Amino acid sequence: MSNIILLFLCLFLGFFLRKTKLFPENGHLALNSFVINISLSALSLYYIPKITLNLQVIFPVMVPWINIGLAILFFTFLGKKMNGSKTLIGALIMCAGFGNTSFVGIPVIQSLYGESGLKTVMLVDQPGSFVALSTLGITIASFYSGEKVAISEIIKKILKFPPFIAFCVAVLLNLFNVNVPLQIDDVFANLGATTVPLALVSVGSQLRWQKLDHDAKPLFWALLFKLILFPAIIFILYFLILKQRGEMIEVAFLESAMGPMVTAAIIAAAHKLEPKLCNLILGVGIPLSFVTLAFWYIVMKYSGMLGM
Repeated sequence: MSNIILLFLCLFLGFFLRKTKLFPENGHLALNSFVINISLSALSLYYIPKITLNLQVIFPVMVPWINIGLAILFFTFLGKKMNGSKTLIGALIMCAGFGNTSFVGIPVIQSLYGESGLKTVMLVDQPGSFVALSTLGITIASFYSGEKVAISEIIKKILKFPPFIAFCVAVLLNLFNVNVPLQIDDVFANLGATTVPLALVSVGSQLRWQKLDHDAKPLFWALLFKLILFPAIIFILYFLILKQRGEMIEVAFLESAMGPMVTAAIIAAAHKLEPKLCNLILGVGIPLSFVTLAFWYIVMKYSGMLGM
């Protein structure tokens, strides 16, 4: 219960600090930078060396890649049917193709599964969400904005990305069964503990509700795909077709139902892919995702009791 209270309190504090102008206009950028480069890197170094690597880890890692792959297919098709502009299609792919697996995912999963659930979150987040965003995400944003980005530049960005470096180091520690000294491990744990409050304050400070105008239909399709259709596909694939169960699979499924990713929307807006729509998808999608997440959690638990 304390984690749930912390979650909503930090969201409210972020919103309150921005509305009262006690928070700098772009203060969330500093928080985002710290969370992404320091906090998430520390979480990787703390949790991943302790994960038992087996074939089942493929399921959480694949969730973000399936997400962006299906988003490309869905919104390319839908865009043609709607006669949507190139920038609109790009914005929808970016905002609905990446989930908020860390900023919202970490506190939610921690609330439901405790510390053990965060090991799976790291698998979804690092080799999943952030690698997909750094490769496909940048490529998609550049393509739909008309820019050209060399493959070598994308590779450089990935290799210089602190969470990716931390992930690679953590995997090596795991593979070679290296025991991290207790004092260093405690440092990683304390730095990683900053993720939840800072990330949620950042998200809260960015929540904005704007007049819909012509954005109502694209907003509807983006949130329908991200919060309903994609989780439904993962539910059918993982639970019903592949007959997978267990905490790791449950966490992977719930991560598929997270709201839109803040970083992906920022990248889309920076590439001039309908910035107003991107902010609107975040402003409506993140609060709404808490409702749809509760729905999917109940569906998952009920299906488990029925032996589905």
